[in-house]
Amino acid sequence: MTSALDGLIALVALFTTLWVVSLPLRNASIVDMWWGPAFIVALAAYLGLAWPAHGRAWLVLGATALWAARLAWHIGRRNVGHGEDPRYRAWREQHGGLWWWRSYLQVFLLQALVAWIVSWPLYFAVRDQSTFPTAWDLVGALLFVTGWLFEAVADRQLARFTRDPENRGRVMDRGLWRYSRHPNYFGESLLWWGLGIVGAGTPGGIVGLLGPLLITWLLLRVSGVTMLERGLVKSRPGYERYMARTSAFVPWPPRA
Repeated sequence: MTSALDGLIALVALFTTLWVVSLPLRNASIVDMWWGPAFIVALAAYLGLAWPAHGRAWLVLGATALWAARLAWHIGRRNVGHGEDPRYRAWREQHGGLWWWRSYLQVFLLQALVAWIVSWPLYFAVRDQSTFPTAWDLVGALLFVTGWLFEAVADRQLARFTRDPENRGRVMDRGLWRYSRHPNYFGESLLWWGLGIVGAGTPGGIVGLLGPLLITWLLLRVSGVTMLERGLVKSRPGYERYMARTSAFVPWPPRA
């Protein structure tokens, strides 16, 4: 019988390997493309490398694989061939010769720990073999699909907008971005709440809601909305006006 700690061990092993690979490449950005696939690694650890034995585990595995594959493709297409992300490059310059080991703690090991906590709903979902589907499963699946579509459509709309040279320096306020300044982050949060609800419907699974709670807090207050908008206010003329009329996270009709 596997335990939740098996997921932590697997994730630490994965991110440690990525850290070792990043050193000769001088590129910590490779960690970003592996954020989604890391949850497949955690699921494999929770399942003990065995095939899922019941419908709920197949639901969670399929949903996680769908999300992870799209996110890895999206981030990889954006990052590969463009050098190290400016965030990591700034830290590399700030810490100089100490960055090689600080990057392990500040980037790779931290992401392993965050991914483990976020993955808790997956652990509770795959270990339970009770009746399937339940109302928890159906509601959770609906929220996941809604969130996944929000994220995928928002990312596609933004990519199409930024590819047009005429939009250089302009604020994206079309499509889903008319109703939320960060619809992709909203979709990411919503799909994890969907998986959280699937896990919460199992014995002891209410603890797993710490996962979507953590990812929502990070998206709103740490690495998402707050960090991104500090730069956008300076680099995008009209962004403050966009902020004044548009919801930051949850989609809502714009204010007049």
